[in-house]
Amino acid sequence: MQAIRILHTDGPEALILQDLPTPAPGPGEALIRIEASGVNFIDVYFREGRYPAQLPYTLGQEAAGIIVALGEGTPADFKVGDRVAWCSVPGTYAQLAVAPVEKLIPIPEGVSSQQAAAAMLQGMTAHYLAYSTYSIRPGDEVLIHAGAGGVGLLLTQIAKSLGARVFTTVSNEEKAELSREAGADEVILYTQQDFAKAVKSLISGPGLHAVYDSVGKTTFEKSLSVLRPRGTLVLFGGSSGPVPPFDLIKLSQMGSLYITRPTLKDYTATRQELEQRASDVLNAVALGELKLRIEHIYPLINAAHAHRDLEGRKTTGKLLLIP
Repeated sequence: MQAIRILHTDGPEALILQDLPTPAPGPGEALIRIEASGVNFIDVYFREGRYPAQLPYTLGQEAAGIIVALGEGTPADFKVGDRVAWCSVPGTYAQLAVAPVEKLIPIPEGVSSQQAAAAMLQGMTAHYLAYSTYSIRPGDEVLIHAGAGGVGLLLTQIAKSLGARVFTTVSNEEKAELSREAGADEVILYTQQDFAKAVKSLISGPGLHAVYDSVGKTTFEKSLSVLRPRGTLVLFGGSSGPVPPFDLIKLSQMGSLYITRPTLKDYTATRQELEQRASDVLNAVALGELKLRIEHIYPLINAAHAHRDLEGRKTTGKLLLIP
């Protein structure tokens, strides 16, 4: 089989296509023929070395496909031929992958493999951010950075369904229109105006209840500045780079603020929680209540191109690789 691997950490040029032996599923595992694999910033972090990995390393954390073999001791819930999706298991930039069956989610009728691969990681991320990390309540005012990105579009839809007034930041008018279509109430072009000043001129109260920040380095300080006392900054990514060292005493000086740095694995730590979040997301996709935007589909060999597009903020919605 073929897979995209890194032999050393570096830029997109470090991604290479290699021929590897077909893996065999062990006890409690399934071998899956991948039909679509999601491209996410966590893949960039592993490629850069920001997250440690044992090299050589096969990238990819999210996919959908068909079970072709099962190891010993797998539950009767799964069988060869089942359509499944999964995330938070490395090795999906490949034609075949092995995953623990406890991580697999059946794909419901009416959802394609491409949709399932596009929805798992970003959809469940948006779900836990809105329902658990900061639980949005009717009337809350929240800011979502990168509002036209994959998580941004989904999080906007969920936040609106929960009754929030949603502010977003985007880089251009094309992305602004996509953000508005997702339900954003106030869209700020950060390339044309200071987003913090714009937010402060539009809010109805002393500040926002929460800011959802996947950008990091270039937005962090100003994200804190637009929060109301006891507001929450949810820092769930760093597309512009890691946040520099920060003196926590500033949180008290700015109104007893909260900061959290969540990650999906801690919000899908049990099988029950994983099933609940994944089912909520995939069923919402099947019913048309959660609309996905799959912007680019690349052949597996063009994974480096996908990374360049993602890092260059040239994309909206979801990027997929097809083996």
